[in-house]
Amino acid sequence: MLSLRCETLVYNEKENLKLSTEELHLLNETYKKYIQAGVNVQGKAKERLKEINKRLSALSIQFNDNLLNETNSFEAYTNKKEDLGTLPESLVALAADESKKRGHKEGWSFTLQRPSINPFLENSPNREMREKLFQGYALRGNNNNDKDNKAIVKETVSLRLEKAKLLGYKTWADKVLVNRMAEKPENIYQLMDKLWPNALKMAQHDRDTFAKMMKSEGINDAFRGSDWRYYVAKVRAKKYNFNDEETRPYFEFNNVRNGAFNLAKELFNLDFKQLSNIPTWHKDQQVFEVLENGKHIGIIYMDFFARESKRGGAWMNEMRMQSNVNGHFVTPIVTNNFNFPAPSGNNPSLLSFREAQTVFHEFGHGLHGLLSNVKYASLSGTNVPRDFVEFPSQVMENWMSEPRVLATYAKHYKTGEVIPETLIKKMNAANSFDEGFRTVEYMAATYLDLNWHTLKESNNIDVNAFEKKAMDNIGLIKEILPRYRSTYYSHIFSGGYSAGYYSYLWSEVLDADTFNEFKKTGDIFDKTLAKKYRKMLASGGSKPAMELYREFLGRDPKVMPLLIKKGFVGK
Repeated sequence: MLSLRCETLVYNEKENLKLSTEELHLLNETYKKYIQAGVNVQGKAKERLKEINKRLSALSIQFNDNLLNETNSFEAYTNKKEDLGTLPESLVALAADESKKRGHKEGWSFTLQRPSINPFLENSPNREMREKLFQGYALRGNNNNDKDNKAIVKETVSLRLEKAKLLGYKTWADKVLVNRMAEKPENIYQLMDKLWPNALKMAQHDRDTFAKMMKSEGINDAFRGSDWRYYVAKVRAKKYNFNDEETRPYFEFNNVRNGAFNLAKELFNLDFKQLSNIPTWHKDQQVFEVLENGKHIGIIYMDFFARESKRGGAWMNEMRMQSNVNGHFVTPIVTNNFNFPAPSGNNPSLLSFREAQTVFHEFGHGLHGLLSNVKYASLSGTNVPRDFVEFPSQVMENWMSEPRVLATYAKHYKTGEVIPETLIKKMNAANSFDEGFRTVEYMAATYLDLNWHTLKESNNIDVNAFEKKAMDNIGLIKEILPRYRSTYYSHIFSGGYSAGYYSYLWSEVLDADTFNEFKKTGDIFDKTLAKKYRKMLASGGSKPAMELYREFLGRDPKVMPLLIKKGFVGK
């Protein structure tokens, strides 16, 4: 309580304290956190707030437990080799292992985990088995059994709204967005409404193309959502003659890492010196000192390979945040973590294009932490609003696929040959195909998230009816589901993305706009613009994110570069 009184006294006197810009921002952000925690809520309302927080925590855990149970318990089994279609041999072997784990003497088992279901949907000619898997995925948490999540969704939404009102906000989204770059729901809806019609039109065109292709093969049934990935794969093979395996020899993991380091050298004059005399928590880790003109900037740990003790996915951590209090400059220590297959025998670790992209993405987060130059650790590096934090990472993906950058690292691991320009063009064309689907399924989930969290009343809600109405209102076609339906939307009902799933799209606008500015200079490594960009990264969260962006480019972000990048409009 003493801390609160002190904080309030300081906040009330802020205009008279001659605070620096960073100090004033820190004070404002800290005070907002106190308000959001409920320090102004008193009496019975305060007790009710405690009850709500406790119940929301329990509901989040139960939601995730139910989802995990339904995901893990599902199985689609076959003992017919023809059902596997063009599934790669490595995935066939994994499906055979899964079959044995589930008690079968032979055959192949497929689950609802993405590395299992997605390749099957892409490669299997068995429509009914594809439909079984597709529906199994789509109905998780929605099967009217003891693992059903509909009641949890209803109660969670209701309690969040009640909590928001206790804290003085109209809706849960209004509460969440106080600390975000978007600021209010209306700004997000305006952005999405600019993109949605173009994305939907492209998805509808692709659907019609796939439906015609299916009929030409003698299948007269209606085209279904479970057919989508199968026909995308067919078009990729037929129209673009491209397979990811073609590019793997050009993306040996050390070469990709060096490509990211070379990019940092070009943009920010950074050098990376490998260290062997520094502690690691696994023998496979690589550690580098980051230098600029010989001066120590920080340390980055690179942890590339999957292992049993490691969680899945890819991420960046700040082990030590940069700070500069009372003239004592503390340099940052950051990590980049991945789950790539480790080298085996004489075989190196070769990455797909998407995996190589992930290296540059996480390295962008790493640079955000390494280049920080602020006073307070709590405002350094990636301590920025969620709808801004993905921007410095996503923008790196633009550079990595440029022919000029690819030439520095995309070299055949045996011959040293630079990836051919013809293969680059084929790869980029194939990877940009199906952008309508990817954008529509993501944005549908974003609309759904916002619709749940902009509710002003939450009585007598039927979860399935609510979701259907939300999707009907935006004209979502029946062949595409939102990336996450309500009953398995763990990002917002058991994770930290409630009213915030839009963040990836918001950051996409920033990254497309930024890279477009570099291209307009005629030099994607333009030193003047790179210096301004670095200054923004160095500022961390010391100012409001939109203010930082305006200082960087002298204006608000533009949406058109993203529309062009996605192929929704011409250049």
